[in-house]
Amino acid sequence: MAMVDGWLIWGIAGLVYLLFRGWYDNWRGKLTSDEIAHYLHLLDGRSDTTPEAIERLRQFIEADDGRDFLMFNIVKANLTPVADPVSGAMVPGVSLLQRYARQFTPVLIANGGHPAIIRRKIGGYMDSWGTEEDPGWTIIGLMRYRSRRDMMNLVVDPRFEAAHPDKLAGTLATFSFPTMPMAGFYVGPRLWLALVIALVAAITHLLSLTL
Repeated sequence: MAMVDGWLIWGIAGLVYLLFRGWYDNWRGKLTSDEIAHYLHLLDGRSDTTPEAIERLRQFIEADDGRDFLMFNIVKANLTPVADPVSGAMVPGVSLLQRYARQFTPVLIANGGHPAIIRRKIGGYMDSWGTEEDPGWTIIGLMRYRSRRDMMNLVVDPRFEAAHPDKLAGTLATFSFPTMPMAGFYVGPRLWLALVIALVAAITHLLSLTL
């Protein structure tokens, strides 16, 4: 009976991890030319972008390698009262950014992404040259995208477009760019979740042997 329990426990643990990898990894490969044309067509006439931004986006998705990536974002939040795009009432600008995040994050997760790092700025530039003065950045973030296809699914999602006025009203300045890892001690969910699942399974197995 204990052997059966062990097989069941580790089988469930393995299944949970496989389901996670099925969601977390990109199994569809690189974007095709037809997909790229479709996404760019959906961006035609959008009021929340510019021709220059669409051109940079086109270059990025045409260079798709099928891998996941982290988007670096830096934001100067609007800390003063602004008009709510929905109600027209005066509200703190940062509250609109928070509302935008509440709408953006579920769409990101649904497309295999997640926030990797969110940090609040606590000081001025410590080391800089050849750059403009600090405009007063307040927040930096790294968002993990499963693939460039998933990023585009988010960009063209109506929920993302509907939430964009909150981002505009709550942000005084921002920029973002995609990044790939070079070095570091960041441990992604592929490893730490496997360790957590294995630990839970091992403890459960040991408890089943003693009961």
